[in-house]
Parts: sequence; C-alpha cells; structure tokens
Amino acid sequence: MSLFDRLVAASNVKTAMVPRENALPGRAVPLPLREENIVLHRPMRGQASPDGGFAPSGIGEFGPDLNAIVVAGGCFWGVEEIFWQQPGVYTTAVGYAGGYTPNPTYEEVCTARTGHTESVLVVFDPVQTSSKTLIELFFTSHDPTQEMRQGNDVGTQYRSAVFTFDDADLDLAVASVEKYGPTLADAGYGPITTEIASMTDAGDGVFYYAEDLHQQYLHKNPNGYRCHVSTGLAFPA
Repeated sequence: MSLFDRLVAASNVKTAMVPRENALPGRAVPLPLREENIVLHRPMRGQASPDGGFAPSGIGEFGPDLNAIVVAGGCFWGVEEIFWQQPGVYTTAVGYAGGYTPNPTYEEVCTARTGHTESVLVVFDPVQTSSKTLIELFFTSHDPTQEMRQGNDVGTQYRSAVFTFDDADLDLAVASVEKYGPTLADAGYGPITTEIASMTDAGDGVFYYAEDLHQQYLHKNPNGYRCHVSTGLAFPA
C-alpha cells in the first residue's frame, strides 16, 4: 500500500462513526476537574450524572433560572473562547458529547473510537441572552457544511453538533438550519451537516468534562491554536 493509500485509509477510519458496541470502555471514575471557570469565575460543574459527566437533569444545579446548550464546531478551545465572551453566558466548559465511552480521555477521543465530538457546555441567563442568539452565533462562527472535519482537523471528534436540553431549543436549532441553509447555498456551500439532537438522544446522553488542561485553554495560552473555518456569512434577519 502506498503512502497516499495509507493516508486515505487512516482518514476514512477517523471519519467513520464507531458503533456503540465497538466503542472504547472508558472508566467509571471522572477525570479530575478544577471546579471554577477561570475566566468567568463561576463553577463549571452542575449535578454529576452517575458516570461523572453532566446530564440534562443537572441544569438546575447552576441556578433555577439558567438554561444550557452544548455546541461542537471543531477544536473546543476556540469554540469555548467565543462563547465565554458573550453577554449573558454564566459559565462554559469543554468536554466530550455525542458518544458512548464514559469519561473518555482526549487521547481516546482522538482515536475516533469513542463516538464523541469535542464540545462546549454553555450555561446562560435567558434574560440577558437567548438560545436563538447563541445558536445563530454557533452557526456563523464555523463552517457547518464540512461534516466530519473543520478545516485541517479531520475526524468524528470535529463534527458540528448542537445538543439541547429542551424541546423548544431543539426546534429552534432545526429551524436555524432551515433558515441559514439557503444563505450558505447561495454562496456556493453544500448542505449543513450539523448533528442536531436532544442531549438525552446524543450518544449516551452525557456531556463528559475534558481534562483540566483543556479548560479555558486560550485564556491560559492566548497564542494557542484556533481552528474556526468561518464562512463569513451573516445569519439572515
């Protein structure tokens, strides 16, 4: 097999979703996590699920009037940076969602054998901002048409996704695709490939917190890697 053929084969493996039964086993013990978001100075963890991640039932632990979504748009370092800067965002954390391996490590996610995509938990105050504002920001801050990649980052861990915690936000995400799709098509882009699901239906239904070194990475490393292949197209009014 030539070098080119080996590279193609490796790429195909990285972009194929692993079946649940073939996913890595992971671990019952959650990865160590510093509790505070060092930018917003608020807790990153709500109610822990039995597996140590963040389940939909945990939203109330942040406060009875707060809401949350999980978004994935390439390398989670830069996605988190975009959202922690938004007015009304209470806290953010990076992690892994949409897969099957409990409490995966970054190295395990990189094998494409966990089913997870690099994700950001965004907890926000709906009085100061809205799900609509944040979902529209999500779609315009990356290229949602690239399927299992974002720029030079290739693999299932870089797929675009929105995971919601209530039906209203799920309907809003679906409607946003229908509204933004024609804008992208008119500019020569393909269809939106963003995975949209209720958090309870996304893999095993849990957002697993990433290792501490990844949390607020670009605050700690301002010149660090950012991979946002934004289309530059505004969301239609």
